[in-house]
Amino acid sequence: MSFFQARLGMSNENGMAPGQIVKVLVSVVVFLVVAIWLLAKLATSGFNVDAEVMTKEAVAARLKPVGESKASDAPPGMRTGEQVYKGICMSCHATGLAGSPKFGDAGAWGPRIAKGWDMLVNHALHGFNAMPAKGGATDLSDDEVKRAVAYMGNAGGAKFTEPPVGGAGGAAAAADPAVVGKKIYDSVCVACHAAGLAGAPKFGDKAAWAARLKPGMDEVVKIATKGLNAMPPKGGYTGSDAEFRSAIEYMVNNSK
Repeated sequence: MSFFQARLGMSNENGMAPGQIVKVLVSVVVFLVVAIWLLAKLATSGFNVDAEVMTKEAVAARLKPVGESKASDAPPGMRTGEQVYKGICMSCHATGLAGSPKFGDAGAWGPRIAKGWDMLVNHALHGFNAMPAKGGATDLSDDEVKRAVAYMGNAGGAKFTEPPVGGAGGAAAAADPAVVGKKIYDSVCVACHAAGLAGAPKFGDKAAWAARLKPGMDEVVKIATKGLNAMPPKGGYTGSDAEFRSAIEYMVNNSK
């Protein structure tokens, strides 16, 4: 005797009406359907990826930083390829997420490198497949993106040259106090020198800076580069010595 026959037999013995029997049968069928659906859902969970989840817009929304990208403490436009990779690109390239070539995987990077530098840079700047433009970090400069491409490509077997920090002018441009020095001050030095925190000479304070400049600019730069009292080496700045000197020159020039 089947389950349904047994149920019918019990129902008839208990004097259930035909309408009640139909309700019981419907309830049983609904229960079985729901149970099968739940088991199927459980068995396939984690294997299906909604196409909408992997769209450029969706990836960009997940990768988009709050405010400016946190690639490093370096001023905007002056981050190295390694700094950009660690702050932005590794979100996907460290594990090969969404089909991105995994960092250091020569097999994955080989076919891409073969397409040439210009193609790789174009994809990185404007987006490609699941990757949004500039990896979703819209505040990155074009040169910073190129440096990251070179850094990752070289780890995968390429021999690209990173654009120099400071732009096409190289060291000369990087040492311009009015441009680079100001950027470094605004992003790093301002934390202490704007208010004279922890004994730092306040920006614009002629007397405070004059006393420190008596030994000469070179000595001031030397001391600041090594760090003094509460000030860490280079004030915590991670760029080149020439760039750091330009920040000191910027503060001195505006405190005479």
